[in-house]
Amino acid sequence: MRGFGPGQTARCLLLLRVSRRPPRPPRPRLSSGPAAASGALERAMDELLRRAVPPTPVYELREKTPAPAEGQCADFVSFYGGLAEVAERAELLGRLARGFGVDHGQVAEQSANVLQLRQQQREAAVLLQAEDRLRYALVPRYRGLFHHISKLDGGVRFLVRLRADLLEAQALRLVEGPDVREMNGVLKGMLSEWFSSGFLNLERVTWHSSCEVLQKVSESEAVHPVKSWMDMKRRVGPYRRCYFFSHCSTPGEPLIVLHVALTSDITSNIQAIVKECPPSETEEKNRIAAAIFYSISLAQQGLQGVELGTFLVKRVIKELQKDFPHLGTFSSLSPIPGFTKWLLGLLNSQMKELGRSELFTDSECKELSEITGGPPNETLKVFLSSNEWVKSERLVRALQAPLMRLCAWYLYGEKHRGYALNPVANFHLQNGAVMWRINWMADASLRGLSSSCGLMVNYRYCLDETGPNSTAYLGSKSIKASEQVLNLVAQFQKNSKL
Repeated sequence: MRGFGPGQTARCLLLLRVSRRPPRPPRPRLSSGPAAASGALERAMDELLRRAVPPTPVYELREKTPAPAEGQCADFVSFYGGLAEVAERAELLGRLARGFGVDHGQVAEQSANVLQLRQQQREAAVLLQAEDRLRYALVPRYRGLFHHISKLDGGVRFLVRLRADLLEAQALRLVEGPDVREMNGVLKGMLSEWFSSGFLNLERVTWHSSCEVLQKVSESEAVHPVKSWMDMKRRVGPYRRCYFFSHCSTPGEPLIVLHVALTSDITSNIQAIVKECPPSETEEKNRIAAAIFYSISLAQQGLQGVELGTFLVKRVIKELQKDFPHLGTFSSLSPIPGFTKWLLGLLNSQMKELGRSELFTDSECKELSEITGGPPNETLKVFLSSNEWVKSERLVRALQAPLMRLCAWYLYGEKHRGYALNPVANFHLQNGAVMWRINWMADASLRGLSSSCGLMVNYRYCLDETGPNSTAYLGSKSIKASEQVLNLVAQFQKNSKL
């Protein structure tokens, strides 16, 4: 495959080292001194919100009231862009959520009116209008601000970044409370409408794509980080595919990225995909029998919770079937984030409550004690926390059987509100995939060992079964799993005394 010329290669290499988030404009100038600066900033925020957030028109004038001047929304965007600190942005968003939400008095009044009309058994038209008034009263004021910002040039992109800031502030506990959670939900709902599948374009990344696109795809890779420019070249080269969704308003801007390996069978080890060179520089179709989805990463954190991944997987499958009509095997090779943490929690709780192991058979306890020189729970907690266990071939062999069945139970049996606790499992099961195979020592990287003790799992997409599987999972919370997984679950239930 033809590479870039020397100048272009150097430019791309430079791009790989530079953060893509543009610098913020200078923050508003404030009085000197911490207290004076804080007070001046808070007053500036209040004045900005008073001018920028449009008042809610009375119901009768809701379609006749002119929109606020474009400059008012632009002022908000400019002011927000000048806030350099996460805490300052969190403060502004908190004030927006608390001070410009729903008028609860109006909601109570309209609710009472609806109840009264129902009791009076008034005609349908009167009741429907009362319900419409109630719906109108339930719309928070800040929704109008977001709506008008979305009409500005680059406004939707700004709102995606704003929600990313809001999620970060919530994670850091800089801003909390039901008002903030409600505003996050409103913004997520608006973004879900703007980023529905009809507005999304599927784009493929190749080595001939622009440096900027390659840079953004490289930076967004959250599952198996790109280590070098040649690593990136390999991931978009022969026997590999890389696709992303962009929005119709911002073509070429990755929203979510999917990496695919075209292989001869369902791969059980990630190193065979991200490290080993392809069998040849020219693709031979007779070598390709399976498509392995080995990484899906959100490039815009403000779109968390917006359903993009499911649509992307389905679109990519259709795209691959166009290029390879004979291709019938589709599978993921997925990480198992959270497994190590869950396992360490089990070991810790058993040490405190029982003082003995309920996770291993008697023979396993004996063998592990001989290898580690101490009680299995206590010593394994130390080894697994530091990843030291992989240095002992004997310990690796001894842990294979118990960790495989514990992992199977974690994926299949541990639930959140009746669905799979593991978020990656939940994603693929919602899509209708089968929990097909758990793979031992499939990711020996530091990240893989730290998050899942080196284990990975294949979720297989049998295209004629994805619909029924998805319906069964979402409706009755039933997980479709292979014989290997079910056997490991049965072993866990038999051997682990939990």
